[in-house]
Amino acid sequence: MSEPDLNLLVALDALLAEGTVSGAAQKLALSTSAMSRTLARLRLQLGDPLLVAAGRRMVRTPHAEAIREEVRTLCERARALMRPPLVEDPHEFRRAFTLRANESFVVVFAARLVAAAAETAPGVQLRFAPNLQKDIRSLRDGIVDLDIGVLGNETAELKAQTLYRDRFIGIARVGHPIFSDGDITPQRYAAADHVVVARQGKPSGPVDEALAELGLSRTITVTVPSFPAVFAIVAASDLVGLVPWAYFRPAQVGAGDGNPVVREFALPVVTAGIVISQSWHPRVDADPAHRWLRNLVFETCRRMIARRDDGE
Repeated sequence: MSEPDLNLLVALDALLAEGTVSGAAQKLALSTSAMSRTLARLRLQLGDPLLVAAGRRMVRTPHAEAIREEVRTLCERARALMRPPLVEDPHEFRRAFTLRANESFVVVFAARLVAAAAETAPGVQLRFAPNLQKDIRSLRDGIVDLDIGVLGNETAELKAQTLYRDRFIGIARVGHPIFSDGDITPQRYAAADHVVVARQGKPSGPVDEALAELGLSRTITVTVPSFPAVFAIVAASDLVGLVPWAYFRPAQVGAGDGNPVVREFALPVVTAGIVISQSWHPRVDADPAHRWLRNLVFETCRRMIARRDDGE
């Protein structure tokens, strides 16, 4: 048995509602002859005349009367499904969202994101997952709602938005010899022992490439999996660290008396900036709750970076 032509459903609804070919044609902005041909197709498909002549007018058959209300309901449901989703009140959201981001992003932004979400959408839960790998399948399958960080190679299928631009800075403990004897030159920087985050298992990166152009190389004594670990090691040793500018907070590692024990310094070599983005799968692009989430992340990051620029 062949599949029914669902394109005829709207015409059937108009014919049963109007009770005449001319009335249905006018309702659907068709010619009377076109509607007559459609009625013929419907009669053939349903195996019923649907409308029959009774004097100068037409009347519905018993089968037409029996299905009239159901046809109307089906058309209304179909129209509702084909409309854009209604803008919902965030206070009515009951959702749990998973954001995949590295530990430094969670340390800097998670508390503000949670507070902002609680204020506008108290029924929303935010779950942060580590970005151990940038697999697109998690976004495609809805396991992860937002991927936050530097965009990977598999972005053609995804939507993306820049959150902020960052850069690397150097850090060392207060009183470290690198802060004495004048400017921190590439030579003095390279001569120090370093602790770095191993990116994708590789301890070297743009800083090493910039040093190599000057005929220099640094000694990487320790590699760690996260920037918080860099902070902890730098605070308690003579190792020099490398962290994103947005992550650095002088009071993050204190001496217990409110005084910072870690200082920042500008790198003596030029490296490319870091672009932090949020990416998502197109299937949720029009979802009102997901749009709210993306806007929440964007606005929260924008405000916090602006305060950081102002020295707060």
